[in-house]
Amino acid sequence: MNSLDRMKELVEVLNRAGKSYYSEGTEIMSNFEYDRLYDELLRLEKETGCVMSDSPTVNVGYEVLSELPKERHESPMLSLDKTKEPEALVSWLGSQKGLLSWKLDGLTIVLTYDGGKLVKAVTRGNGEVGEIITQNAKVFKNLPVSIPYTGKLVIRGEAIITYSDFEKINEKIPEIDAKYKNPRNLCSGSVRQLNNKITAERNVRFFAFSLVSAENVDFENSRKKQFEWLAGQGFGVVEYREVDAENLIDTIEWFEKRIAKNDFPSDGLVILYDDIAYGESLGRTAKFPRNSMAFKWTDETAETTLRKIEWSASRTGLINPIAVFDTVELEGTLVSRASVHNISIMEGLKLGIGDRITVFKANMIIPQIADNLTGSGNVSIPEICPVCGGSTQLRKVNDVKSLYCTNPECQAKHVKRFAHFVSRDAMNIEGLSEATLEKFIQKGLLKDFTDLYHLDKYKDIISGMEGFGEKSCDNLLRAVETSRKTTMPKLIYSLGISGIGLSNAKMIVKAIGENPDMLAGADRASLEAVYGVGEVLADAFVSYFENEKNKNLFYRLTDELEFETETETAEGARLDGKTFVVTGSLKHFENRNQLKDLIESLGGKVTGSVTGKTSYLINNDSTSASSKNKTAVKLGIPIITEEEFLVIAGKEDLM
Repeated sequence: MNSLDRMKELVEVLNRAGKSYYSEGTEIMSNFEYDRLYDELLRLEKETGCVMSDSPTVNVGYEVLSELPKERHESPMLSLDKTKEPEALVSWLGSQKGLLSWKLDGLTIVLTYDGGKLVKAVTRGNGEVGEIITQNAKVFKNLPVSIPYTGKLVIRGEAIITYSDFEKINEKIPEIDAKYKNPRNLCSGSVRQLNNKITAERNVRFFAFSLVSAENVDFENSRKKQFEWLAGQGFGVVEYREVDAENLIDTIEWFEKRIAKNDFPSDGLVILYDDIAYGESLGRTAKFPRNSMAFKWTDETAETTLRKIEWSASRTGLINPIAVFDTVELEGTLVSRASVHNISIMEGLKLGIGDRITVFKANMIIPQIADNLTGSGNVSIPEICPVCGGSTQLRKVNDVKSLYCTNPECQAKHVKRFAHFVSRDAMNIEGLSEATLEKFIQKGLLKDFTDLYHLDKYKDIISGMEGFGEKSCDNLLRAVETSRKTTMPKLIYSLGISGIGLSNAKMIVKAIGENPDMLAGADRASLEAVYGVGEVLADAFVSYFENEKNKNLFYRLTDELEFETETETAEGARLDGKTFVVTGSLKHFENRNQLKDLIESLGGKVTGSVTGKTSYLINNDSTSASSKNKTAVKLGIPIITEEEFLVIAGKEDLM
């Protein structure tokens, strides 16, 4: 193949990968592979002097595909030129002073404030046109919607989701395995939601990295002054360090040592001139601004031998290939496994058992395969699911080929139901994370909820599993036994009946009674009469027990459990008829659910919005400018602190 043909091939492959990554939130190749092919294309373009019109080396981005409204940026949002050589950064900086910061791996957003209010938020999109996501930005976890400065302000920054939040959200969203592989993709999907309630639940954070304009503010020609001013306005600002030619390499090493401890995704560093006028005087190329540059660490790679491909079934039916190879040391830790993500990537790497492969840690954290040196391609795609033995099916969505189990009753698809059953507000069995439940299901230890109460039969198997030992196994079995003593509302809630929360379950049991036969045989009319239930929930409850399989499971669970009656005491009705809304951070309770449980145990009700029927708004910051506070003031609803609530509830001992 001659150079021009190879260039055309690279342009097509890279554009397809870029479109999947930026516009569709999916990956058909690793970042390592993308960078390698991009660098090859760049080298060929320099050698031949030919650049294709659709080459990713000259195009800024990809077309935006969604139902969100679009808007053209006032000035193009360019990519950054990059290097992997620290000395190249020293040469670039020269005698100037600069700021070195994290290159956050999320979604770039442009924010506009006017009159002290957030008036517009637009995604980077293709660099020329972005998507308007103003309502979504207003629910970012750390973003001020009102600021002291009242002039027109335009800033750019990165919306991200932390690794810890990603893991928590990963456990709560059933379809996560099918849609999102990392915090960046989850963030992209969250920021571009059509329903900002979902965005709010994803804990998206925003960190400013560039001040575009601010009317009538003197920043003394300093980017650092801009960052300090933004922080003073209430914005999170990307972490940065001042650098010059003398300390730049040492500062790069300082950042590198912090990567393993970071809770946020980063794919390198960014350096920019502190001198604003000097940086802007340098202008720009067709694709890159000249006032800043990206630095990417040279990934430490190791050569090893691929020993097998494990097939991991998930709760969505997706079956992911996992590469298992001879153990190597990378970035100071031992690594022997790496997710291959999907069939497209596996086939692109031409993986085969016994192949010599190179592996690395993406962003110095996540193990991935960099290259296949032998490319035998002898891995066969399984025709049956490794968990249930059901038929598998290859599906291609947005150019990504993935493998799925077609059996709707596959146990792997029920991990979410088991996770709900063992959660704190349900049966409260400690030590059973989703990852552990998935392992138990894959090994055939769990088929329905009652199997949890007979795990002692598999003590030898569990003790020998990775992450377990005899002590941790004993702790788990004790937690199972402890959970046998519960209440009927908690059992009803644990069943996962659509829409039935713990408070609904308490109301139903209080109205219908604790007799299993009466609950399983409750009719729609009786349930609709229960306060807080209504037609939809009544139908869901009755429909659940009309299924004989569900009813049988319920009865078998009642045989396993010992029920305590939630007795009404004099104080049990202390908050009867009162409705509360809770907002802001808490001091005396671990979370809002704990406070909600206390209110409901005393006969009160908790809702999400302040209305004319609200009795009290609980907010430790009564002076905040939150919408709930404003509504409460407007309606004359008392705003009380936790301490004031505890006095009303007669629970001063909890202070």
